[in-house]
Amino acid sequence: MSIVAWFGKIAGAACKVSIDRQRSVGVLSAMFKRVLKWLGGIVAVLLVVAAVFLVNLIWFRPWSLNAFYEKIFVEVLFDQPELLSNLGLVEQFGITGHNARLDDESPAQQQRQFERLRKNLAQLHQYPLEKQTASQRLSTAVLDWFLTVQAEGEKFQWHNYPVNQLFGVQSQFPSFMANTHRLFTARDCDYYLKRLEALPTKFDQVFESLKVREAKGIIPPRFVVEKVLKEMGGFVGTPAAENILAVSFKTRAAKIAQLNGQQRAEYQSRVESAITSKVYPAYQKLIDYFTALLPKTTTDDGVWKLPEGEAFYAHRLRQNTTTTLNPAEIHSLGLTEVERIEGEMRTLLDANGFAGQPIGAAVKALGADPRFLFPNDESGRGAALAEYTRLIDQALERSKQHFATIPKAKVEVRRVPEFKEKTAPGAYYEAPALDGTRPGVFFANLRDMNEVAKWGMPTLAYHEGVPGHHFQLATAQELKGLPQFRKLIPFTAYAEGWALYTEWLAKESGWYEGDPFGDLGRLQGELFRAVRLVVDTGIHAQRWTREQAIAYMLEKTGMGEKDVTAEIERYIVSPGQACAYKVGMLKIQELRFRAQEQLGEKWNEREFHDVVLKNGALPLEILEQQVNDYITRKKT
Repeated sequence: MSIVAWFGKIAGAACKVSIDRQRSVGVLSAMFKRVLKWLGGIVAVLLVVAAVFLVNLIWFRPWSLNAFYEKIFVEVLFDQPELLSNLGLVEQFGITGHNARLDDESPAQQQRQFERLRKNLAQLHQYPLEKQTASQRLSTAVLDWFLTVQAEGEKFQWHNYPVNQLFGVQSQFPSFMANTHRLFTARDCDYYLKRLEALPTKFDQVFESLKVREAKGIIPPRFVVEKVLKEMGGFVGTPAAENILAVSFKTRAAKIAQLNGQQRAEYQSRVESAITSKVYPAYQKLIDYFTALLPKTTTDDGVWKLPEGEAFYAHRLRQNTTTTLNPAEIHSLGLTEVERIEGEMRTLLDANGFAGQPIGAAVKALGADPRFLFPNDESGRGAALAEYTRLIDQALERSKQHFATIPKAKVEVRRVPEFKEKTAPGAYYEAPALDGTRPGVFFANLRDMNEVAKWGMPTLAYHEGVPGHHFQLATAQELKGLPQFRKLIPFTAYAEGWALYTEWLAKESGWYEGDPFGDLGRLQGELFRAVRLVVDTGIHAQRWTREQAIAYMLEKTGMGEKDVTAEIERYIVSPGQACAYKVGMLKIQELRFRAQEQLGEKWNEREFHDVVLKNGALPLEILEQQVNDYITRKKT
């Protein structure tokens, strides 16, 4: 009997009694006491069960494998408040306190994370595979692969540069506050202030980790230190009211309806005061450290110079390509692909007025051709953003023919924030918030419109936006019935391989029809990724200098020197990452060709794309297994 029915029965009995009122009250009182005692017992039991469950979930291996998956996800999520803010996953449930905190960057926290990783890996292996569903076995395989490779990297945990010209903490913090920190209510404004006030602690933790690296002989190349010093000097040299932290706050706070003008002005004053008293001194401490470090730096740029540098680079290639290819194999693959793509470009150039001209020189000339350039001013930047938006809208419509699943999340085009555009890549994508409060964003670098050739824009829009990164990441986030980690786990070769595959898919689908120069832009983009295989392995395994790598990329791609320099410097601070693109693309193409050949008339492109996309990101080894299983099922 339900609790509601039980109380109904009591009420009915009370209406029918004919004895005196006092006795009735006494009877009802006794009955209510018994009910409350019974309810209290149930509540107590539920609390005990919940407590046992939580203790088991947090400190021990959960009884349920699905609970274990979510345990790992929650552990990582709530241990990184900035990541939690970025995902926008829990605010819809009223959980917001993390938006007042910053990530712990201390060496002690780093060690705790590795200890937790080893424990989770050991617990994962305690769940028998024979008792798991097919979906669970796939989740277990993905998680096992990821945790194992992460654990193998513990001995290289100091082999990176947390302050660098590309994605260092010094540029990530203002970008995070301007673009990710939520500002919808007065409480969000309070959290904004708390994060500004917490920055000195975060930077002190970074400073501590930098000293550990220095003691181990892990020091950034000279150009990295020079560039971050210039960047940080410009940051603290800006008046507080003009700093991006203050300007972005003012712009967004103006949209908070619950604040009046006086409240906005008070918050603005407190933000600017925190920038002056908390943020700038924290940056100055890092500036002083790197100024003193500069004389100790060298122009040796590859990780071969680090302790166990060769083993570290092999690990980075394994981590990024999710294959067992070694540096020599990847270097050779790059040279082969460069030669093949140059042959295709040669044919296009010869047919469009550039017969006999060297490929790099011809592409460079096209890059400077006024026909393909926007004005190098704000009107030109606005026109470029509008053109990227048109290309993505068009690609969304065209994609309906080739994809069974179109993500619900929207995608927008924005300019790379000006404070970071000098050292940022030509474009990048940020995934939408899980709660729908922020769309996916394709950021285009418009620092110099002479670097933005119109014939290269379609390929960039397809890669970063639709059907590239936006389709892959947004589709993963919207998957149902999978552990949360499967929607968010990063595998560079899969993600970047997919984006590069979609550039080729656009060609196969006729999207460049009647646009030979747009197709040339596609080939130049593919050549660029093939060149990456050569220069990344050249720098880190074959001891190329930064200048040697820049010269090779300039010669082969015809790209602008600023772009090439930024790219090469990116590969230096993120070894192996640039190799993931082409390796991933080639594997997805290989799997597509295999499915087409073996399925014949049963081949279905839309189904194939679902197989690739609707399991979330996968190591290439596991993706191959999934496609092989699909082919077998389809055949029978």
